[in-house]
Amino acid sequence: MRWVTLPGGEKVPALGQGTWYMGEKRGARKQEADALRLGIDLGMTLIDTAEMYASGGAEEVVADAAAGQRDKLFIVSKVLPSNASRGGVASACERSLQRLNTDRIDLYLLHWRGSYPLAETVGAFELLKRQGKIRYWGVSNFDVRDMTELVALPGGTTCAANQVLYHPDSRGIEFDLLPWCAQRAIPVMAYSPLGHTVRRLLGSGPVKAVAQRHGATPAQVVLAWGLRHPHVISIPKAADLAHVRDNAGAADLVLTAEDLAEMDAVHPAPTRKQPLDLL
Repeated sequence: MRWVTLPGGEKVPALGQGTWYMGEKRGARKQEADALRLGIDLGMTLIDTAEMYASGGAEEVVADAAAGQRDKLFIVSKVLPSNASRGGVASACERSLQRLNTDRIDLYLLHWRGSYPLAETVGAFELLKRQGKIRYWGVSNFDVRDMTELVALPGGTTCAANQVLYHPDSRGIEFDLLPWCAQRAIPVMAYSPLGHTVRRLLGSGPVKAVAQRHGATPAQVVLAWGLRHPHVISIPKAADLAHVRDNAGAADLVLTAEDLAEMDAVHPAPTRKQPLDLL
């Protein structure tokens, strides 16, 4: 497993687990928790969730998976922008802590920017840190302009991560946001690293050709593509054991310059500034 260093010096796995769409069906809860537990056993001990996912249901699935092994995990959750006032952040955090059945959240993110002043949200995050209820805070879906404003605020330079969409068919952040964050040692957390239209991306000719060369699967190639950056953390979601094992195998795959050039031909890097992708 490769590791990514947070601004505070702590190392976290570069390959973690996402939970978007988990917790939506009560009957699937055990299967989803079992999948997360297998991922933990395979070294993917960073788990990302949010109060928005299944209205807190995903956090409850994470709690099931974390039972008896909380101390080995790095749990990430997110507060909705509608709850991002000073008092709203505190209340939302308490609810998440209860659903997660834990006394602290390792990394607490603002899910996207809303109407509350960033300074108010940052102040609430910093208070939660002092209280020991969160260990780090960060943001999600912030572009360069947002990040520039954020780090200029009192306490803003303690931002520990920015979670954004990133995969071979969504590379806009490579033009400016990814290097901006790398220069400041702020990790980028890639959500949906296999894309929202997974079959289309995994069916890409170059992806399949690279996979065949390495004796790997297309999913492993796409994940390894994102992991080539030393400041990127990928959080693929897998709700069954076979997909979890497949994802974990990406940690051992290193793509060559030839592989990357072949993928670039069909999934090109940006040549100009692009709006931040959300889906």
